[in-house]
Amino acid sequence: MLNDIIEDSNFAKIMQKNIENLIIYLFERDQPFGILCKLDDTRFDPELPDYIRSEFRQMTLFFLAGYTFESANLIDDELVFEAGFGADNFGSVVSVPLYSIMQIIVDETPLLINLANYKPKKRLIKQASPSGVENSMASFLSNPENSKFLKKQ
Repeated sequence: MLNDIIEDSNFAKIMQKNIENLIIYLFERDQPFGILCKLDDTRFDPELPDYIRSEFRQMTLFFLAGYTFESANLIDDELVFEAGFGADNFGSVVSVPLYSIMQIIVDETPLLINLANYKPKKRLIKQASPSGVENSMASFLSNPENSKFLKKQ
């Protein structure tokens, strides 16, 4: 029964909305916070060097304070912030989907625990290959009825 709830898309939407509302509340109170999130869903721009990325675990804690907190925003169901990593303070913009935030923490105390185990399916966008475009045009031209659609020169 519990699995039916935590794997349900509607439950995930409720949790995501709670995460969003709590983050907005913390922003309004100017309260730094930490997020424990799934690293697989997290994006870095630019990508982190392997020697830094290899130090992270599957569930990673980011603490948003100082400049990192000031740079943080909610954009399209993601928490986006700038952070420095490693001894060289390698700068990167971090994008964390709200559904992959498992905890929100203030002063070492979890304020929110996300139990949802639902992950939205990613839409695949198929790119036409150049040969596919050429094949399509060849198929189009092979039908004599389609000649009426071509410009006369």
